[in-house]
Amino acid sequence: QVQLVESGGGLVQAGGSLRLSCVASGRPFSTYAQGWFRQGPGKAREVVAAISRSGGRIFYEDSVKGRFTISRDDAKNTVYLQMNSLNPQDTAVYYCAARRSVIFSTTPNEYEYWGQGTQVTVSS
Repeated sequence: QVQLVESGGGLVQAGGSLRLSCVASGRPFSTYAQGWFRQGPGKAREVVAAISRSGGRIFYEDSVKGRFTISRDDAKNTVYLQMNSLNPQDTAVYYCAARRSVIFSTTPNEYEYWGQGTQVTVSS
């Protein structure tokens, strides 16, 4: 079992930046691949970025490439999502997720553990 707690969301103007953090407790964090997902109003949950257990493989959804950076610090049991050049289309609840696998997945239902979500609102 692992528990995930996100933080760092908030209200920001277009062009601004936020850094989301997801702290894990329970089993050793290094045994999980991690993902960040988001869900906007009336939309399905979608992957934003994901990172393999080793950190050697990373995925970004096309609309965030070059703007968002996912990273992990196993010593701190934390995964981060640095978000730059935010725009109103990035407005959503952001969730971190973990799966007991070497490799990440881009499919939400392949993750066993989820945080409670943190709201990100980008004003124009």
